[in-house]
Amino acid sequence: MIFADEPTGNLDSQAGAEVLALLHGATTRYGQTIILVTHDPVAASHADRVVLLKDGRAGGEVHQPTKESVVSALGELSDL
Repeated sequence: MIFADEPTGNLDSQAGAEVLALLHGATTRYGQTIILVTHDPVAASHADRVVLLKDGRAGGEVHQPTKESVVSALGELSDL
């Protein structure tokens, strides 16, 4: 299991994409589970499942996320 807290937070877009590709490769090549914390919908869209948090509690999920579906889910979460 790999834990990653904002792994692309201070990177330019190309370096961030390389880190996300490396993490994705770890899941497919080595069967690793990645738990990634991010505020970036692009980074979140690389996951199989996104769990949204609000006030320290699970506020929803997005399965097979895209950038657009994550942004939409975050908008719905902020309306609660």
